[in-house]
Amino acid sequence: MKLFDVYPLFDINVVKGKGCKVWDDKGNEYLDLYGGHAVISIGHSHPHYVEMINHQLSQLGFYSNSVVNKLQQQVAERLGEMSGYKDYSLFLINTGAEANENALKLASFHNGRKRMVSFLKSFHGRTSAAVRVTDNPKIIAPINASIDVTYLALNDIDGVRTELEKGDVCAVIIEGIQGVGGIKIPDNKFMQELREACTQTGTILILDEIQSGYGRSGKFFAHQYAGIRPDIITVAKGIGNGFPMAGVLISPMFIPVYGMLGTTFGGNHLACSAALAVLDVMQEEHLIENAAKVGAHLMNELKQFPQIKELRGEGLMIGMEFAEPIKEIRSRLLFEQKVFTGVSGTHVIRLLPPLCLTMAEADEFILRLKKVLL
Repeated sequence: MKLFDVYPLFDINVVKGKGCKVWDDKGNEYLDLYGGHAVISIGHSHPHYVEMINHQLSQLGFYSNSVVNKLQQQVAERLGEMSGYKDYSLFLINTGAEANENALKLASFHNGRKRMVSFLKSFHGRTSAAVRVTDNPKIIAPINASIDVTYLALNDIDGVRTELEKGDVCAVIIEGIQGVGGIKIPDNKFMQELREACTQTGTILILDEIQSGYGRSGKFFAHQYAGIRPDIITVAKGIGNGFPMAGVLISPMFIPVYGMLGTTFGGNHLACSAALAVLDVMQEEHLIENAAKVGAHLMNELKQFPQIKELRGEGLMIGMEFAEPIKEIRSRLLFEQKVFTGVSGTHVIRLLPPLCLTMAEADEFILRLKKVLL
């Protein structure tokens, strides 16, 4: 049997990681400015993370959600405290798409409506409802197309109000910062007015913080820059530092019913151990503050490059939009300068490094980028 060929792969076999660096099977060292799609939050192979997972595995790797799992309760308590959402409930699953799928289902259960509002260039996952609210027709299969979704321009509050006033919109789903869309940041005023419009029309506001959450923006959640509180927040990626895990933070306005939501693997013992290790390290090593500080430094340094047409970002979630296509720039960064980065479309390079990126490593990236651009 061979692998189903859906990924265009670089011919690099990464076999080891430590902090913000990875090594391939030939011994080449790379600076990781991408964190495997923003997944690596506390750094590769952090010793506390490794110890926590190993210890749990030696005790119990898995049992079902039909019994008490006190690790889940610990994750909920710690996450509530660190994020500022102690009064919300937590439902644990495995992936970001699954988180959004459950969020959309929960919203529809709540108000009985079917239509969704999403935004142009959005990305919310590849499962049924999640892919339908993603603005990419190429990945929406015919079976998904029956779900009613209206896509609006980001920051178009008049368009939002027009749709919500029709009274049939179940939920508005929006990323704290658009990731795949090119690091597009919603205006704070727009977010505040969006919150107000949703409240006035009984529409559920879902904040997809899968890429922009867990400290990446320099706050725990990117929407906290606008000072709003969504009805539902979805998280994944950085929550487990590479261990498959995701969560839905749910407002007290929702009443749980047995069987309403469910999962086999979600919130398993190993995943919870990974999540607790991540929260430990984030707190003890002040990684949210580090993301804000090092991110601001990177943004300031990147302003010196005239080839960058527009620079966008918060914390360690940065988009560099170039006037020319970036395929060669990214390739040279990877193969000549040994730096992993991401892309969005044909003109944007994305930086999503582990939150432990140091000032020295940021400066090293700038030096390597200079060798490519100047």
